[in-house]
Amino acid sequence: MTTLQMPSERKFGWRLKSAASSHFGIVERANGQFCVVLNHALLRGVSAKMIHWWFLHFAALKVKVCGIEGFDGAHLPAYQLWHPIDHLSAMFLGALGPGGTAKAGCKIHIREAMQYDVHGWKYPVDTALKVFYVAEDGWAMGKALPLIGPVMMLRIHFCDVYDAGVHLGAHYHYEVVIGASGNDIVSQKINKKITAQYAPEFFAAWQRHNVIEVGTFENFLAPLYEQHQRGKPLEYTPDMNAAAFPDVPQTGFDRSLFDRRLAGYRQTHQPSKYQRFDQASFL
Repeated sequence: MTTLQMPSERKFGWRLKSAASSHFGIVERANGQFCVVLNHALLRGVSAKMIHWWFLHFAALKVKVCGIEGFDGAHLPAYQLWHPIDHLSAMFLGALGPGGTAKAGCKIHIREAMQYDVHGWKYPVDTALKVFYVAEDGWAMGKALPLIGPVMMLRIHFCDVYDAGVHLGAHYHYEVVIGASGNDIVSQKINKKITAQYAPEFFAAWQRHNVIEVGTFENFLAPLYEQHQRGKPLEYTPDMNAAAFPDVPQTGFDRSLFDRRLAGYRQTHQPSKYQRFDQASFL
């Protein structure tokens, strides 16, 4: 991974969100497996429909950047727009949906580094994950081993939030389970090997990475989605900059869901089964 060259930081004038804008927790199990829960709020016109569109397309999209010093006229991979510091590349692989969109059963190859500006390549990701779930309410990807089952699963749930009929934004909830659920020697050896790379320290760095990644939706997702709906080429310009919006304190939309899911991971003996892919598990 260290032979790869991370592109220069994309400085679009955005206020990148801080980790304090999210709810975050890690549950470590005695067998070496651990579970992560992260909860965000997205404002400024971001909707669940837009997020769903993004997950269907993002690895194949390019966006023309205009009026930004150092990038004026450049066609950037959308993945590099999504995180202006840590993202290198993403690619859909295998059998895809209409127009090269993601669908359950395909794979996505991701290259990135957690907090690259702080740690460099200390916490890299360079792996292909199978996409298990693509729906209007969420996305899930990961890895499973024969006879063992899931050993890495990342699941995202999102939905619109309203108050008295007024759309406030989108709730965005992320859960990760790393390692096999069994308590046998084989599972413990697998978990020891996996957590050598994806340790809780990795995910402590991932919290800031993910908060920035998700938070950037407030800067570009609504206008790009509108351009797509109108059949226009995707383009980002400074007048879309969310810095023009009032800077208000933010935290996750659903603290009760965060607390409930974190408690559930502490109590369950089967985290991979507890981490279901249907919306009912979040009602």
